[in-house]
Amino acid sequence: MTGHDHPGHDHARRAGPGGDHTGEDEGDHTGAAHAGHNHGLSVEADRRYLSVALGLIVGFLVVEVIVAVASGSLALLADAGHMLADVGAIAGSIWALRLAQRPASKRWSFGLKRAEILAAAVNGVTLLVVGMLVLFEAVHRLVNPPGVEGVPLVVVAVIGVAVNVVAAWVLAKANRSSLNVEGAFQHILTDLYGFIGTAIAGIVVITSGWDRADPIASLVVVALVLRASWALLRASGHVLLEGTPEAVDLDDVRQHLHELPEVLSVHDLHAWTLTSDLPALSAHVVVTDVCLNQGGVGAVLDRLQHCLANHFDVEHSTFQLEAATHADHEPGTHD
Repeated sequence: MTGHDHPGHDHARRAGPGGDHTGEDEGDHTGAAHAGHNHGLSVEADRRYLSVALGLIVGFLVVEVIVAVASGSLALLADAGHMLADVGAIAGSIWALRLAQRPASKRWSFGLKRAEILAAAVNGVTLLVVGMLVLFEAVHRLVNPPGVEGVPLVVVAVIGVAVNVVAAWVLAKANRSSLNVEGAFQHILTDLYGFIGTAIAGIVVITSGWDRADPIASLVVVALVLRASWALLRASGHVLLEGTPEAVDLDDVRQHLHELPEVLSVHDLHAWTLTSDLPALSAHVVVTDVCLNQGGVGAVLDRLQHCLANHFDVEHSTFQLEAATHADHEPGTHD
């Protein structure tokens, strides 16, 4: 998200105990409307890309299940199970995009923007479940390998590679900085790698008759699935637990805010992520009495928010400006 200059914005301010003031960036209404329009276009495009990928995966899934049952291939069943999870993941991503577009309300003051993060977390859980199920069956078949037909493996795997390459290419056009879209993309990318492994296993079975190549290929798929699952769960969990955005160094933020001559100290500094690409920050900023008494609060707010937007790409910020004596009224104060 690109930082924007904020000078001249109208800020809501109120007097509080001890002469403190609270200020929040309300944004330029014209610019916000324009940005919202562009975001709407981006979401619609993402929804179309996800819908195309969903159609490709569903069509291929039906074919793969039929061939997997007929050939007795665990690798194909593993991929089919993962692709079934893909179907749910992509459908859930589309639904989450719709929810995230709902406007804010009294009950949901930020709207339902975090639906995208929840969808990413669900994607991570489904990948984990599929991975563990396939792992159990792969170990069983590695010990007692059943007979596997290599030709169906290779044919279906090659088609699967083609389908997933197209689906991945389509989703690569979407906004992958959205954790929701990235979750769907990781499902498809993992399938692509899995089909490559399946094709190799099929070739080994045809040329050598070594049936254990099939469950070994399944174990490779499991490793890829668990890796993607961990990445999604870690990223979505960080957002849901209000972790500090990776791009925001609080010590660096504090140092920049202290550079303003009117600022005496900064405390209760918090940064979190509302949803993908939407970091937020709040802080209590102690300013000089001269600033408070001579009406310099508006200018300080502009400079504080200009600093955050340009140095840290944080445009949603809230500051409470207060006098040094206000600390006596804040028992829960922390650095």
